[in-house]
Amino acid sequence: MLKRSALVVLVLLVALTAVPSFAAPMPSKTAANQSLVTREADLALVRDVAANEQVAKVLAARGFTQEQVNQRLAQLSNQDLHQLAQNLNQLQVAGLTQQEWIWIGIGALAALILVIALS
Repeated sequence: MLKRSALVVLVLLVALTAVPSFAAPMPSKTAANQSLVTREADLALVRDVAANEQVAKVLAARGFTQEQVNQRLAQLSNQDLHQLAQNLNQLQVAGLTQQEWIWIGIGALAALILVIALS
């Protein structure tokens, strides 16, 4: 009984830690004949997001100034810039936050206590 409960807890923990690793499909790159007007619109959209207070704070923490970000965005190809502009809503922070890890730890501890208490 104890081995079976421990196995269930182990499987649940592995399943919970694997959740962030699922990837979403990415669209293919756009056509190379993108107009200059479209490029300027995409560049303005991406720059607006990069100028967002939270995004700028994270970029500054990584050592990037707003000018450096703008220069690197200007160096992107038309295809890459358009793809980035189209998929800004899909960008997510990598990994789990500290608060999520705390909740996972609390859940694992609660499961362990239940297994011990029921045996």
